[in-house]
Amino acid sequence: MKDKYKTKARLVGTEIAMPVFIAVFAGIVALVEPRFLSVANLRNLAVQIAPLTIIAVGQAFTVIAGGLDLSIAAVMALSGVAGILAVPHVGLAGGLACMILVGGLAGLLNGLIISRLRASPLIVTLGIASIAEAIALILSNGVPLYAVPGELTSTIGFGRILGINTSFLVALAMLALGAFLLRFTVFGRYVYAVGSNQSAAFKSGINVPLVTMLVYAFAGVMGGVAAIVMTAWVSAAAPVAQPGLTLQSIAAVVLGGVLLTGGAGGMRHVLYGVLVLGTMTNAMNMLGISSYYQILAIGIVIIAAVSLDVFRKQSRT
Repeated sequence: MKDKYKTKARLVGTEIAMPVFIAVFAGIVALVEPRFLSVANLRNLAVQIAPLTIIAVGQAFTVIAGGLDLSIAAVMALSGVAGILAVPHVGLAGGLACMILVGGLAGLLNGLIISRLRASPLIVTLGIASIAEAIALILSNGVPLYAVPGELTSTIGFGRILGINTSFLVALAMLALGAFLLRFTVFGRYVYAVGSNQSAAFKSGINVPLVTMLVYAFAGVMGGVAAIVMTAWVSAAAPVAQPGLTLQSIAAVVLGGVLLTGGAGGMRHVLYGVLVLGTMTNAMNMLGISSYYQILAIGIVIIAAVSLDVFRKQSRT
C-alpha cells in the first residue's frame, strides 16, 4: 500500500514539476531583464513558439503511438513551397489547402511504409525528410519564395484577434484538436493502446497498420498547418526548414512529459515542453547570449529530456 502511495506521489510530482519550473524560470529572467514580461515581448514569444507548437502536436501523436517522425520539419518546408507555388493557379484558399494536403500525403506515405513494411520509423522518416527537402529545393530552384500574398501575412502572420496573435491562436486550436482526438475519440484510445503494447493492441482487434498510417498522416497535416503559420510569419516559403526544428519538437514533447517509449502523455505536456524551450530561447535572445551557446543549451535540454523520460518510466513501475 505504501509503495502505491509513493508511486502516486512521484507521478503527481512529475506532473507539477514542469509548470513550477516554467514559472520560476520566467520569474528569474524577469528579475534580470524586466522587459521579459512586457506585453510586447509576450506577444513576440507567442509568435515565435507557434510553429514549434503545431509541429510538436504532430510529433506527440507519433511518440505516443510508439514511433517518431524525423521528417516533420522537411514536410513543413515542402508544404510551404508547394502551397505558394499553387496560389497563382488556385487562389489563396487553394494554396493553403494545398499545404495541408501535401503535408498529409507525406505523412500518410510515412505511415504506409512503416506499417506495411514494419520498418523502423527512425529510418523511414529520415529518408522521407531527405526526399521532401530535395523536392522542395527542386520546385523552388533552391531559393526562398517571396510571392506570399499580403492577405496571408497580414491576417495570420501579424494579425490579432482580441489582442492575441492569430498565429498563436492557430497553435492553440491545434493543441485543442489534438487533446480532443486523444481524450474523446476511439482513434485516441487506439493511439494509446498501440503505443503501450502494439502486439496486445493487434490481438485485441485494433487495426494497428491503419492507426499507424492515420497517426503519421495527422503529423503530416500538422506540418502543413505549421507551413501556413511559418510562411505567413516570415513572408516567404523556404525550401529548407529551420535547422534543429525537428529535434526541438522531439525535445519539447519528451521534456513536457510524453514518454519516449509511447503509450502515455497528452497535449498539456506538449505545451509545457514548448514553453520551456520558447522561454529559454527568448530569454537568451533578450540577454544577448550568442547563438552558439543557444545551440549548446538546446543540446543540453535534449539530454535532460531523455533523462527525465527515464525517471518518469521508473516512477510508473
